[in-house]
Formats: sequence, structure tokens, C-alpha cells
Amino acid sequence: MTGRLFIVGLGPGEARLRTHEADEALAKAQDLFGYYPYLDRLETHAGQIKHPSDNREEIDRAREALLTVAQGRCVAIVSGGDAGVFAMAAAVFEAIDAGPPSWRELEIEVIPGVSAMHAAAARLGAPLGNDFCAISLSTNLKPWALIEKRLQHAAEGDFVIALYNPASIARPDQIYQAFDLLSRYLPADRLVCLAKNIGREKEECIISTLSEVEIKEINMSTLVLIGSSGTRIIPKTKGNWVYTSRGAK
Repeated sequence: MTGRLFIVGLGPGEARLRTHEADEALAKAQDLFGYYPYLDRLETHAGQIKHPSDNREEIDRAREALLTVAQGRCVAIVSGGDAGVFAMAAAVFEAIDAGPPSWRELEIEVIPGVSAMHAAAARLGAPLGNDFCAISLSTNLKPWALIEKRLQHAAEGDFVIALYNPASIARPDQIYQAFDLLSRYLPADRLVCLAKNIGREKEECIISTLSEVEIKEINMSTLVLIGSSGTRIIPKTKGNWVYTSRGAK
């Protein structure tokens, strides 16, 4: 088989936040697969074909991309942020695991990207300076009870917590439930940062606390960072810095 598949992380927004490796892979691809808002970020060159699809179609998208690679095409399948973080890399390998044996012999390369939590952390300072975890609040593929269990253990373990997919039109109430749960295990003055539209228009970082955070400000374009006991704020004239101490409290 002569086809090749690149699984590409586009970063959080602007093209300047993509890696050179990602741009090189995208330039080589004959076919581009992805969720349509992500493909809209990309300009195509002569001969390239875009294959947009809707949200929640990850496995079908992965299968279609793999079938195209098996035909000898050079293909890129894209995700926002890093393709390996709650994104298309896992979907592709799930499809391979359940697919024909021939797919296991395809040439596949995962191209990393800047994840939402790393982009948000860079804007804020260094909130991921000590142990942290990332939890998706999406219930598309796992039950809410499991998410609650993971939130509880993360809070009890004193991790900095990055919340992905915090709220959507279909799930408007679960972010309130998540904060209610966290409030039972964390102090009211625990730092909470809302990083909105990082790398895109209307970028904004809001620094608050667990008791004062405006939960209604949170949507699918928000990365929520909840500090640990070692997370600190440094006031300055314009905005503030947030960091987490490297040592134990």
C-alpha cells in the first residue's frame, strides 16, 4: 500500500499557532478530512479535496479517511488543538482496531499540536506548573456518574484540573453540577480561570474563584482551569499572572 495518513493537530485557533510539522503534512495531503469548522481554517492548494463532516461523526470520518488511504491517497485528518487530546487520533486507532487487518499496515503519522489547556496556560502564566489532569465533561461516550467520580478524585488528589467540553446547548446544566461537586471538596477561594476563544477573535481570560465564578460565562469555546492548593495569583497593572508552585504545599 502506498497511501499515507497524517493525523494533524491544528492548534487552538490562528494558523500561527500551528507547528511547522503540521503545515508540512497539510501541504502534502491530497485529501483533508475533518469537522467542518476546522477545515474552514485551512486554505487548499490545487488538487486538494476537503471532506467536511459534522460533530459526533468521528468514527465514520476516521473510516472514510482510512478507506481513502487504502486507495493509495495521501490524507490528512485534522482536529483542533492536539489530535491526541480528546480528538481524532483515538478515533482513528479505534477504527483501525475494529477494522480490517490490512488497515494495520497503513502508514500513519500523528502530528502533535498545541492543546487548548497549554494555550490557555501560556496566556495565564504557568498554572500547569505542578501535577495536573484533564477531564472532558462530555457525556457522548461516557456516563455522567463516571465524570463525577473522576472530578471527585481529582479534587481530593489536589490536582490542577483542566475541564474540556464544559458546556453545550445539549448539556447546559452539567457544568453547574460539576462546580457544585467541586465545591464540596475544594475551598471557596480556590482559583478558577476561564480561557475563552484562545487563539481566535474575542479571546479573553477571566480569573475568579470557586465561589465567585460566573458559570453562565462558560461555553464550548471555554477551557476551564481549576487551581490546586499551590496555585497563586500575581497582580500586575494590566491583568494578572497565575502560576502553580513547583513544590508541595
